[in-house]
Amino acid sequence: MKVGILTGGGDCPGLNPVIRGAVRKGISVYGDEMIGLRHGWKGLLEAVTMPLDLRSVSGILHRGGTILGTSRTNPDKIDGGYDKAKEQFKKLKLDALIAVGGEDTLGVANKLVKKGLNVVGVPKTIDNDLSATDYTFGFDSAVNIVMDAIDRLHTTAESHDRVIVVEVMGRHAGWIAVHGGIAGGADIILIPEEKFDIEEVCNNLKKRHERGKNFSIVVVAEGAQPKDTKDFVTQDKSLDAFGHVKLGGIGDQLSKVIEKKTGFETRNVVLGHVQRGGSPTAFDRVLGTRFGVKAIDLVHEKKFGNMVSLEGNRIVAVPLEKAVAKLKTVDKDLFDIAKVFFG
Repeated sequence: MKVGILTGGGDCPGLNPVIRGAVRKGISVYGDEMIGLRHGWKGLLEAVTMPLDLRSVSGILHRGGTILGTSRTNPDKIDGGYDKAKEQFKKLKLDALIAVGGEDTLGVANKLVKKGLNVVGVPKTIDNDLSATDYTFGFDSAVNIVMDAIDRLHTTAESHDRVIVVEVMGRHAGWIAVHGGIAGGADIILIPEEKFDIEEVCNNLKKRHERGKNFSIVVVAEGAQPKDTKDFVTQDKSLDAFGHVKLGGIGDQLSKVIEKKTGFETRNVVLGHVQRGGSPTAFDRVLGTRFGVKAIDLVHEKKFGNMVSLEGNRIVAVPLEKAVAKLKTVDKDLFDIAKVFFG
């Protein structure tokens, strides 16, 4: 079979292990011809490809990012985009396509399946907000980066008797904030799922100081919102190809209010794209490899329209439609555990 692979949306650690796993088994076990489509859906629409052989995937397991490149190209925003995708699929003589990405990328994959193309999905997002899978690769790496940052910020916060606000990624789901915050020993965690009361935040910080803790770490997801507000805090009002605004600024806004209301010296740190960078953790290398191997298996089992998924410790197939139906948000029980350590 001739099988294409593309990586769409934001980059994250673990993409290269997926590519490597699919290519190694595709060639060594099934005798497939593997090609990479460059820069996400743009690669399919414009037929920009690169060969994927055993040599090209050698030594990429530990590398962050993606050797195929990525973009947020959206066929929905291109006149006749899906017809063009079908046409190029045929011209490239593809028997199947493995699409690696998050909600937006897999949403496009699901639409292409309905239009008759043979597509298998692989879930990727550092936000861990895709339904139908326990974890997505990239999440563990991001959480470890956040934890390490908080560990380092503790020392300067304690040395200077400061409150430090750490803004992390998380548009609609606060998985990174909660896991990273718990692991790093944050004193307050604010997530998109629960609007926060700034007075309550400041009172908790004051209580810490009253019992002799003269420093605090506040972790806030970029999509978190104060009560009585309707809009996200954004960098600007421009939208990407999938209609998302560019979030950012809640940490700066929050730090200024905290300093004004408490009198405590407060600093803001935005981790931003640092969370996406660097080598994948051992967990993400193994998970990405397992996803890639399972994806090529699904291609040969002709289980198109499915996505690979982690359920417990098993890699299984789930319908793409189920995976993109709704976002997976932080469950109340986990956040209640985090709240035990607030203040």
